[in-house]
Amino acid sequence: MAGFTYEKNLPHQERAIESVLSVFDRANSNQGNLDENPIIKLSDNLKADNLRKIQQANGIGDAPLSGSNIIDISMETGTGKTYTYTKTMFELNRLLGVFKFIVVVPTLSIKAGTKNFLASSSLTEHFRKDFSGRYGNKEISLYVVESQKSKAKKSFMPSEIVRFVEAEDTQKIHILLINAGMINSDTMAGKDKNNDGSCLIKDKYNVPFEALASVNPFVIVDEPHKFPTEKTTWENLLKFNAQFILRYGATFNNQFENLVYRLTAIDAFNDDLVKGIRAFTEEIDGDNGERIKLIELDGKEATFVLNKQEFRLSKNDYLNRIHHAISDLFVAEMNKTKLLLSNGIEMKKGDTLNPYSYSDTVRDKMMRQAIKQHFQLEKQLLTRQGGRIKPLTLFFIDDIQGYRDEQNQLSDSLKKVFEQMVKAELENCLKNENDGFLCQYWQTALNNIANTHGGYFSQDNSDKDEKIEQEITEILHDKEALLSLNNPRRFIFSKWTLREGWDNPNVFQICKLRSSGSETSKLQEVGRGLRLPVNEYMARVKDHAFFLNYFVDSSEKDFVETLTKEVNSVVSKPMIFTTLNDELIEKIQAAYPDETKKSIRSKLADLTDDNDDFLANGFSKTQKLFPKAFKVDCLKNGKIKPASDKTQKVKMRVGKYDELKALWETINQKAILQYKIDGEDEFLNLFKQYLRDNADKFTLTGIRTVKNEIYVNNDLLTTVKSESIYDELFEPMNTLNYRKFLLKLSQETFIQMNTLHQAFFAMREEEKLDITKFLNERTIKMIHAGFDRWLLLNSFNEFEVGYHRVGGSIHPTKFTDQKGNALTEVNAADLGAQFDDATPLAEFLFESVFFDSELEHSNMIDNQVQEVVVFTKIPKNSIKIPVAGRETYSPDFAYIVKTSAGETLNLILESKNVEDSNALRKEENQKIKHAQKLFSEISQQTKVVFETQFEGQEITTLLRNHLDN
Repeated sequence: MAGFTYEKNLPHQERAIESVLSVFDRANSNQGNLDENPIIKLSDNLKADNLRKIQQANGIGDAPLSGSNIIDISMETGTGKTYTYTKTMFELNRLLGVFKFIVVVPTLSIKAGTKNFLASSSLTEHFRKDFSGRYGNKEISLYVVESQKSKAKKSFMPSEIVRFVEAEDTQKIHILLINAGMINSDTMAGKDKNNDGSCLIKDKYNVPFEALASVNPFVIVDEPHKFPTEKTTWENLLKFNAQFILRYGATFNNQFENLVYRLTAIDAFNDDLVKGIRAFTEEIDGDNGERIKLIELDGKEATFVLNKQEFRLSKNDYLNRIHHAISDLFVAEMNKTKLLLSNGIEMKKGDTLNPYSYSDTVRDKMMRQAIKQHFQLEKQLLTRQGGRIKPLTLFFIDDIQGYRDEQNQLSDSLKKVFEQMVKAELENCLKNENDGFLCQYWQTALNNIANTHGGYFSQDNSDKDEKIEQEITEILHDKEALLSLNNPRRFIFSKWTLREGWDNPNVFQICKLRSSGSETSKLQEVGRGLRLPVNEYMARVKDHAFFLNYFVDSSEKDFVETLTKEVNSVVSKPMIFTTLNDELIEKIQAAYPDETKKSIRSKLADLTDDNDDFLANGFSKTQKLFPKAFKVDCLKNGKIKPASDKTQKVKMRVGKYDELKALWETINQKAILQYKIDGEDEFLNLFKQYLRDNADKFTLTGIRTVKNEIYVNNDLLTTVKSESIYDELFEPMNTLNYRKFLLKLSQETFIQMNTLHQAFFAMREEEKLDITKFLNERTIKMIHAGFDRWLLLNSFNEFEVGYHRVGGSIHPTKFTDQKGNALTEVNAADLGAQFDDATPLAEFLFESVFFDSELEHSNMIDNQVQEVVVFTKIPKNSIKIPVAGRETYSPDFAYIVKTSAGETLNLILESKNVEDSNALRKEENQKIKHAQKLFSEISQQTKVVFETQFEGQEITTLLRNHLDN
């Protein structure tokens, strides 16, 4: 397979590279010995001046400068920082002649990924043409410092360090790769027991730190938050005596030092540099938030409390003694300060557990949902035009034995259950699939389910099983093999080992099974799957809005909120220009397409000098001349506030309301929906029919999945909570007795207990449904919602509805106060989520245009019917037309039109951005039928026409048709 195709000159990466190079503007270099980097001469004043200019150009005004040799580059996860610092090394070599670099990473997994990247032939080919010297093309020579595992006598001086230090070929970029563990080893400090001082590097050095310091290295630190400056690792890192230390990371914990470039998470989302995020959360009804709390440890017994009741557990005792929902979790070890559970979770006094997080029921539900979503992704991504994309799903688990123990695989072990689910889903997918490639791809997987998944755990490092070694090689070291369409492996299991440092661009799903993980950064958790994917040709795909699906249990029900706050907490700053350069001119032209380079320079001639540098206040005046070009993408930290803090208003043209008043008061009159059902016996038959129609869905009870999507709106991340996703093959939990279940269901649905009992008894007799298996809160809510929906969908079919209008005051309304006087302004959010600064038509009730669809937008600015007296967007939820199933419905527009005969036409309009009624969901069609029924009854007193507008139908045409008729 061909290697990855790396993109060149991506703007966000190039800006980061240029920012580093600009630090060395006007620097000099002196070459010493052939095996040493040249000494870079950069005075403190010149460096400080360069840093100030860079920070000003990059809009960094809140990061301090210091006299240290540290340079910080902040780049969000998934935006290519490894590529960026690699190209920076090539550029520093070209600019200053630096050819020896030490790359320091925190963990072995990050080191493995970095090694594969730097050593790849595709990267070598990528840089071949751009970086060539007198004697050939520049290439990387990589030296990886590994711990020595052999039992034979070890060399105190790692051979890779010897080779790196003694290398003299200046036509290559020499990179020493080392992890934190090795930096802190006795070997590096020269304290190895084999070090007798007789072996020297360059006849001088028998301490690796000293030998490495002798080459005057540049040091690159990956993930700087893992190297706090007050800890031992940082102290040892300083022993490299680096000329400069470049720190690259997404997380600095606000401990910046000479920050020259910042690409925040919000920048990455705004600029489509990473995937979006969908969160699937298991919400357990009956989980009232109570937690198992560890309150005491004496080394022999652990005392837990739940609902004020204490439980004492010793070593090997199971936690299901405390709560029935916990499966196979026991106390493995304990001392007086901490306790270790069998799943590897450590607890200290005061720590808590959500019992439902450790239920096999919850685990299985999450796993089933992830598998189902995975194959939906495969259908979408493997049938796309322009190169197929193979998606991967990553599972984080704590039950390693249940996944790895081949000798004792119980029927309910994690691995067995998982493979059964994959098999069932594949068989279901193949039933109705017609695509030839997909059928073959899925059949191959079905023929050998075991090959569809693999795992990596830290304990695997000592495992000699050939199959496991192959899994590890693919997962850790060979992304290309893992992404090959010839490779059936698409599911990866790990125990958080892969969470930091490992990534694969085609991870589209991450599922956290029964493991709380770390509470550090939610953004780092999702970071394993944020990169944009590559297609079958290993080329990055950017022509689509991709999403990462993230599955968590109810213990992290605030995951989306926490992640959103984390992303929004650090925002990018507006760019500040000191010179009228091509970049600034292009920025202005992008916002003002009618402007030419010549016209821009002409307008700014008085604000710049002969060198195109801005005069005093010249840039601020430029911002005022071209404000759209300098729209601040994100607010500064601390400026972000919930939308509810300040509600945006839109002004009403009060004079226009007088012409709308009669219609407005007519349609705001209260109406009661009437079910035309003859007695309780007929109602019983309707409820039994609902149960028959939905009997197969009662396996849904117990747990539901809630999907949340995160997207950028007004330059901040916004969360949309969508409808619950139901899994039709899931076994539920029972938490209520039958009588209490009937009582609660009756209270929720307003159905008589006797009617409910008769219906359930009849279903059991018909062998359609045994309700005693589903006695829990979730079933109650499902029946409540399900029967309401059934009533809506079957109205006008199984039974008729009517309306009874009632008197009484209708004020206040969204347009009026309690006395019926028109308001001067209303909430903009009630009129629409989108805004256009265009001037609305004179007949429109409001002075501004807020809308929810392009069809609505067009209605407000494009109407050409002169007979329209006044029209308005009807505020959301203002006219609550009751519909079957206890929902309400509100149309979109109200029009007053004068006919040529002087008559008034009252038109209520529903606008739908679909082709016709066949494209509407059945619920929407039913709601429209209810509106038609109500307005037909209203028309017996006041003529009101109800109309539905579909995509492509202009409001002008609709109005003209009614006028002509």
